[in-house]
Amino acid sequence: MGQHDTKHIQSLTRMNQLYERLLNEVDVGIHVINEKGKTIIYNEKMMEIESMTSEDVLDKNLLDVFRFGESQNSTLVKALKTGKTAKNVKQTYFNNKGKEITTINHSFPITEAGNITGAIEIAKDVTHLERVIKENVLNKQNTKFTFDQIIGQSELMQTVVDESKRATRTPSSVLVVGETGTGKELFAQSIHNGSNRSGAPFISQNCAAIPDSLMESLLFGTKKGAFTGAIDRPGLFEQADGGTLLLDEINSLEPSLQAKLLRVIQDKSIRRVGDMKDKEVDVRIIATINEDPVDAVANNRLRKDLYYRLSVVTLFIPPLRDRKEDILLLTQSFIDKYNALFNMDVRGISEEVKPLLQKHDWPGNVRELEHTIEGTMNLIMGEEVITIQNLPGRFRNRYQVDEEPFTQREKEDIPESPKTLREKMTEVEKFYVQQVLANNDNNISRAAKILGISRQSLQYRLKKFSL
Repeated sequence: MGQHDTKHIQSLTRMNQLYERLLNEVDVGIHVINEKGKTIIYNEKMMEIESMTSEDVLDKNLLDVFRFGESQNSTLVKALKTGKTAKNVKQTYFNNKGKEITTINHSFPITEAGNITGAIEIAKDVTHLERVIKENVLNKQNTKFTFDQIIGQSELMQTVVDESKRATRTPSSVLVVGETGTGKELFAQSIHNGSNRSGAPFISQNCAAIPDSLMESLLFGTKKGAFTGAIDRPGLFEQADGGTLLLDEINSLEPSLQAKLLRVIQDKSIRRVGDMKDKEVDVRIIATINEDPVDAVANNRLRKDLYYRLSVVTLFIPPLRDRKEDILLLTQSFIDKYNALFNMDVRGISEEVKPLLQKHDWPGNVRELEHTIEGTMNLIMGEEVITIQNLPGRFRNRYQVDEEPFTQREKEDIPESPKTLREKMTEVEKFYVQQVLANNDNNISRAAKILGISRQSLQYRLKKFSL
């Protein structure tokens, strides 16, 4: 072999290495088959999309590895057999483990001297987006909560229920403020079901659950040809047309999308990604936030202009620690729920358990209480009443006291349960706000100036503290 041949082989080797590197760096799946339908090229992105390894696919017939529905054939095999190019074709199929995969494909044949010698497919993964859309469409059929199902006899809870019922009369935007686990979506569904939109779709989307790169397409839809793999697809606004769209954790939405959301609310129209035309939509927006919205605005997690637009009606859902008179009612309702689910017959809780439940701070709110009761009923072995011994270990270890009775004097010497830092800070804040207001004849503008906060921030605190 001559020197020229050696250099030529080395050059080809380097080019092959470069091509292989390029194949594995691109952000699209690439799958190539030969004239017999066997895979000869299968890049790393395609392995990721299809949850397969190269050993699973290379040098095997594509139809022996993947399964296609009766109404769909492989777009790659179709390009091989027909010699035709197909662009932006959506395909849903299954890998050898039964996992469903959805891609947007560009498939075309390889021809040499007029003969078809193989086919190439370039695939864009939309599996995650398809699943999200399916879940949201199902939400239309899963709007089950009404005001009758909201449990609470406390004054705080009755007040927010009354305000929510009044909000059913108009299509205005609603901002629901409350800690995680307080039941914000329960109120959102109740408002929808109590309004004249109850027969139309209710769609819920958690803004923190979807990557920013998918969120715009999910909300506003896509126009065919807008980007590689894009097809005509309605977004959540179009799906919710005539009904209600719940945007959970709105403060997780990136600022640029918040600006586009504001435009949609103001103009009552959306523009699909890649489209040049606007489409009118009639959607009521209910947004939730799990922090003080004034803090979210101050820390640039919520645009001020969007906050003003969303908070036409603002509902403050009280945490469970502020309405402890509702704990026993909620507890019984959860016992009834899990009696039905677990085919059990637990009547209630013992007298010794009641003060333990009411003493707890419930940082996870109503959701934590429900999970506690569910866990407790998993530990019960035929008892009709929940006792301290049935409670999860974290409760027994934290609250169970020595069973030996105290003398009256000893009881008097026992200090009250210490407050958490959050409880104490809230107590001090409420007292100081009251004091400043009283010293300024309840003039909100003057009091806000002295407190060093905006008038709006003070009004939020007045409502939060029920002052």
